Amino acid sequence: MIDIAVIDYGMGNLRSVSKAVEAVAPGRSVVVTSDPDVVVRAARVVFPGQGAMPDCMREMDARGLREAVLESAHTKPFLGICIGLQMLFEKSEEGDVAGLGLLAGSVRRFATPLIDTAGKRLKVPHMGWNRVRQSAAHPLWDEIADESRFYFVHSYYVDTAERDLEAGSAEYAHAFTCAIGRNNVFAVQFHPEKSAKAGLRLLANFVAWQPTTFLPRTAGVALEH
Repeated sequence: MIDIAVIDYGMGNLRSVSKAVEAVAPGRSVVVTSDPDVVVRAARVVFPGQGAMPDCMREMDARGLREAVLESAHTKPFLGICIGLQMLFEKSEEGDVAGLGLLAGSVRRFATPLIDTAGKRLKVPHMGWNRVRQSAAHPLWDEIADESRFYFVHSYYVDTAERDLEAGSAEYAHAFTCAIGRNNVFAVQFHPEKSAKAGLRLLANFVAWQPTTFLPRTAGVALEH
């Protein structure tokens, strides 16, 4: 069995993700793949991505990966990164496109102009290091100090009314959800593969994670770890 599949749907720098996972998973098989059968057979899955949401959804479907992603999100440890977080939700303002609908909520663009509480104008995309507040205890936060800094590159963020879904938040003019956790699914807006020690710790925690509950076939279920 393949230990960890990094899903390749033609979007993003997969090499940096796979190399970071390999670094924290010695002796484990890590495969970058666009083969749905390989994704389904893998013991755990990383779902990364960069770029525009409509392009990501189109390329995922063009490679026949939708069902493999959905099946994996219900049956094994599953980590979404950047667009891999956003695609789990119902809809995005970017191109007015539907997501996978696994989780309740939508993806919104930072306002333009974006002004912080001190009246300073902030750039969009949000790019660089930012502190992450851990909203809830989770195995993927193990040995990571609250308010640790992670690396972000994004113009859109997740907006969900389900407060128990939020595992972490960051501040950029306003607070926004930057990590979610439900059952066997954890996903982050930042890039752990670019986030030095804290990012590698999160990936190592994912490799060791043994969730005991799995995402039901319907959305909107209470958070369980």
